[in-house]
Amino acid sequence: MEKGWDEGSKKIIMSTNLLGHNRVQLEAFFAEQGEKAFRASQLMKWIHQLGVTDFMQMTNLSKGLREKLAQVASIELPEVTADRLSVDGTRKWLFTLQDGNSVETVFIPEGERGTLCVSSQVGCTLNCTFCNTAQHGYSRNLTSAEIIAQVWLADRLLGREGPGSHQRVITNVVMMGMGEPLLNFESVVSAMELMMEDFAYGLSRRRITLSTAGVVPMIDQLKQRCHVSLAVSLHATNDVLRDQIVPINQKYPLKELMAACRRYVEGAPRARVTIEYILLGGVNDGDDDAAALIRLLKTVPSKVNLIPYNPYPGGQYQRPSNRAMDRFRSHLIQAGLTTVTRKTRGEDIEAACGQLAGQFKDRTRRSQSVNVQ
Repeated sequence: MEKGWDEGSKKIIMSTNLLGHNRVQLEAFFAEQGEKAFRASQLMKWIHQLGVTDFMQMTNLSKGLREKLAQVASIELPEVTADRLSVDGTRKWLFTLQDGNSVETVFIPEGERGTLCVSSQVGCTLNCTFCNTAQHGYSRNLTSAEIIAQVWLADRLLGREGPGSHQRVITNVVMMGMGEPLLNFESVVSAMELMMEDFAYGLSRRRITLSTAGVVPMIDQLKQRCHVSLAVSLHATNDVLRDQIVPINQKYPLKELMAACRRYVEGAPRARVTIEYILLGGVNDGDDDAAALIRLLKTVPSKVNLIPYNPYPGGQYQRPSNRAMDRFRSHLIQAGLTTVTRKTRGEDIEAACGQLAGQFKDRTRRSQSVNVQ
């Protein structure tokens, strides 16, 4: 809710930020205003496709409705604090939220594909040891409006600048930015539903990927609520090592996580879980590790993304040699696993996997983290 001023009554009123409302929420909002449900589609098109944030410019709404919306609602966006372009075309923004916290969002172009990497939390609670975001602590979850605002702003900053422009630059969205999306479940699902709306961004489920470190109960809920593509940040093939580098494994060990992955693709014959595996030099990149990964994924319909470790100031790991990475990949391919080595993008602007940091006002809340039933 945002504060506003009613000149007539000389009172401060609260307005509803409609930016993050999905269709169901918008229909409920309009019902409260005594309006028909179809107003939701009209408003979504104005906001998300035409980029209009001033209700008075929404000309297919009656003047009375526009005036009412201006009184009781708003469309609030973060401030673009920084905009950096890599030599490889990757682009990273720092978006400052109304409370002074900031998050980072990354756009990665490759041919006709344009992937937007979106954050779900200010910081992260999980403390994975290879990730720069984790080293900066945690402040809070993002609202659905703050999540979808990253898509809205990127869409315009990348070229869909004016009302009426339908150029699509963003073809895919990955919930792989700052934070663990499944620990902000309702806001993330609401934002992803908006991404799939025909009157908003029109992305198919397969073009939206949610990456999780392994919050097992919420993986099952995600399948029921919003069955988008699933990626799992694995990074280790045994519980001893994964307990150390991905601490949530202590709550949801590998056996439970692999079972959740199988359940997620059950009933969808062509669906596969993307397994993300950061290669840490001398830690998890040996022949034995490759063999263990092959065994672990034997019963999980999956494809593997190998990710070279991306160093950051204060990081404790080393990137493996190209030879070690090629050898690891060859083992997986020979075993029949679809495997690619993810190209490092945006490293010169600290936009590569594991390098996002943002700016936090309150970094002290990690202890309130993973109480998931």
